[in-house]
Amino acid sequence: MHLVPPALREVAVLVEPLTIAEKALIQVEQVQQRLPWACAVEPGKPRTACHRAVVLGAGPVGLLGAMALAAAGYDTSVYSRERAPNPKADLVAAIGGHYYSAEETSIARLAEQVGNIDLVYEATGASSIAFQMMEVIGTNGVFVFTGVPGRKAPIEVDTDVIMRNLVLKNQVVFGTVNAGHEAFEAAIRDLTLFQQRWPAAVRSLITGRYPVEAYRDLLLGPARGIKNVLTFA
Repeated sequence: MHLVPPALREVAVLVEPLTIAEKALIQVEQVQQRLPWACAVEPGKPRTACHRAVVLGAGPVGLLGAMALAAAGYDTSVYSRERAPNPKADLVAAIGGHYYSAEETSIARLAEQVGNIDLVYEATGASSIAFQMMEVIGTNGVFVFTGVPGRKAPIEVDTDVIMRNLVLKNQVVFGTVNAGHEAFEAAIRDLTLFQQRWPAAVRSLITGRYPVEAYRDLLLGPARGIKNVLTFA
């Protein structure tokens, strides 16, 4: 069990999905001990973001991941299907991130606009998009899978490009699931930070609160909003 501060009562339901990003960031930090990856700091000048992260997907896991990355000092971009303006794009802008629509921007164009991509945080479960993205990740980059795709028809993958980049660009690809104690504590700590820095953005993640009797419509009906929660009277 993990003690949640009273101030988080209304949004504490976000802790569990946030642990996915927290565990990923813990693992990224461990993985990147393989090489120097620190940001240069000039005496007398403020620290600036020197690493660029791209989040695939703007669902709850993706947006919470974007918040965690932004809070950790990454220049963060989110790549999702819907065109802006939309509530998800507004949330990304509120935390200082950049929003790109897949309907307007190709993966190749995204990489050109972002620059060297140091970290990709995949939160879609769409393997075709993920493997296209893997082809443009930058030198010394890390690709994190969190989504689980369903059973679909096979897709074509340029394995030569991916394998060549993994070796010549010194890249890492890993998957992550099932957060532990450290990740839960980090999620509670960071959610507190998010609420202090971006209170409106945190509130906007929960787009609907419904009585428990509405569970069937929420589970089986069309998807709507960002995250909907059930309340128990």
